[in-house]
Amino acid sequence: MTTKKIIFQLHKYLGLATGLVVFIVAITGCCWAFRDEIESLYDDYKTVTPQNKPILTPTKAKQLAQEIFPNNTVHGTVFKKADDAIEVIFYDAEPEFYQSVFLNPYSGEVIQVDDHFSGFFAFILKGHMRLWLPKTIGEQVVGVSILIFILIIISGFIIWLPKKRKNLKQRLKFDWKKTTRWKRKNFDLHTVIGFYICSLALILAFTGSMMSYNWLKYVVYKSTGGEKEARFIIPENQSENIANGNTIPMDFLIVKLQKENPEAKGFELHYPQTADESIYVEVSNSKDLYYDSDFRFFDQNTLEEIETPSIYGKYENAKIAEKIQRMNYDIHIGAIGGIAGKIIAFLVSLLTATLPVTGVLLWYGRNYKKKKVLESIEV
Repeated sequence: MTTKKIIFQLHKYLGLATGLVVFIVAITGCCWAFRDEIESLYDDYKTVTPQNKPILTPTKAKQLAQEIFPNNTVHGTVFKKADDAIEVIFYDAEPEFYQSVFLNPYSGEVIQVDDHFSGFFAFILKGHMRLWLPKTIGEQVVGVSILIFILIIISGFIIWLPKKRKNLKQRLKFDWKKTTRWKRKNFDLHTVIGFYICSLALILAFTGSMMSYNWLKYVVYKSTGGEKEARFIIPENQSENIANGNTIPMDFLIVKLQKENPEAKGFELHYPQTADESIYVEVSNSKDLYYDSDFRFFDQNTLEEIETPSIYGKYENAKIAEKIQRMNYDIHIGAIGGIAGKIIAFLVSLLTATLPVTGVLLWYGRNYKKKKVLESIEV
């Protein structure tokens, strides 16, 4: 067998083995692309009437929310503008629990409770990340299948390359006539669409794999010149515990940050889990983007800012290697390019979902044809 025939066999059998997984991941991916825009159509409960009075402190917001879920862990509290509700996020890994309590920032009234594991987009995300299977099984199946899909894309491009340059034009467009049979049309759908989206599909698959595998994230970071810790690190306090009666320094932090960063879109404060852990605040600098967020850490007792050895610090201090890591999710969902980027991600995901379908039809057509020929010979 020639090298190209070996690659073809590899492409075929890997495609058959992972086709269903790729189809599900691609379809759910294109459904996820406009989640923020769709959810914004019915999230009026997240806004309130601004009042000329102080907002809830982080401690008070946590206390009020925990009256709803006293046995669960508060992951963090999100403070935005004067007309936005405060969101207290609860998360536990085992058993899985992920809900948000929205509070009126002035009165403390509970406006709404959202279960992030229910609803259409929760269903879509579970399918995208783990095929609606148990987490430990499904995530491994998806992760391995998408790594294999990267090989399928590369092998498909090699197969697509014509032997003669004069045949290149034929591979670049649909040249259908009234007499063109459906098998030829299906072949063109698979090869022409595959060629035009292969580079973008490769980007989506690779960025998805980086989220699945820390070793891949580490390899990419170090190979692009990264020198910091390629993981999230919350540094410890740098001062001794100071008793200040009923005064809790953390309760002054959000107001302080809002004054210092008036253009920021939001502040997600994470409560220290121990007396030695610093306060972690994620400052969102752009709407619906994550890569340019500032990850800032403050001493529990003095509110002095502490630097982290991790790649997740202030965006202004990030080098190229750190920026690549930070941009990974925004690239994966297309948000890095605004609404145009999301449209591209949607279309690429949708067209990617057609490739396993047309590929299986190609395989079935060839095998079915061979079977019919053999049966006719025997008769």
